[in-house]
Amino acid sequence: MAAATPPLRPRNDLGQYDDLAGEWWAQRGQFAALHWLAEARGALLPPPRDGHVLVDVACGGGLLAPYAVGYRHIGVDITDSALRIARSHGVEPVRGDAGRLPLRDSCADVVVAGEVLEHVGDFDAVVAELARVLKPGGTLVVDTIADTRFARIALVVIGERLPGGPPRHIHDPKLFVSPPRLVELCAAHGIALELRGLRPHPGDYVRWLLGRRTAVRMVPVRSTAGVFQAHGVKAAQ
Repeated sequence: MAAATPPLRPRNDLGQYDDLAGEWWAQRGQFAALHWLAEARGALLPPPRDGHVLVDVACGGGLLAPYAVGYRHIGVDITDSALRIARSHGVEPVRGDAGRLPLRDSCADVVVAGEVLEHVGDFDAVVAELARVLKPGGTLVVDTIADTRFARIALVVIGERLPGGPPRHIHDPKLFVSPPRLVELCAAHGIALELRGLRPHPGDYVRWLLGRRTAVRMVPVRSTAGVFQAHGVKAAQ
């Protein structure tokens, strides 16, 4: 008997992550692109030292785990089903809201916020929390979606209909992120960001569609009008 099709929920409804819990580690499943993005953000992680802590905000099913080896990898998420899966991949799960992280100040050597800022209602509060838990001298790594017409068409109108694209209704484009605003907020907390755009490698994507690749490389581009990546170091106090 075929599996039941999950209900089409309102945009940005957290219940979707429970509906799609079985998709987290399916390389050709509905979260396929999140695997590709996890590899791209993993490439920006500094080499870990003994005892270094990485806080993975909105960790989902723990897709960053293969790239965070050597860190004490703490994953914060609000969805219990995702945290159970993350735990099975070696992540220390902590249930919490990205806008009120249940962690002490300056506890993390690295803070990662992958594909979460475009889902939150209080963007300013979440950025403040990322900065609060990051140690002076620590590294922040972010990827998200720009608040542009291009992103709304590419990631929602078209992307939700493409294999490997975002699941239907997973995003609310009203919450997409202004790159200049992200830079401004992080600077106010002592973090100078470098930004770059990301897109799937076209040849890899075709080969993935044909079943000849298990993953698609995300390659850097100049434009930050679609998916973009940011990283920076918090100034020493």
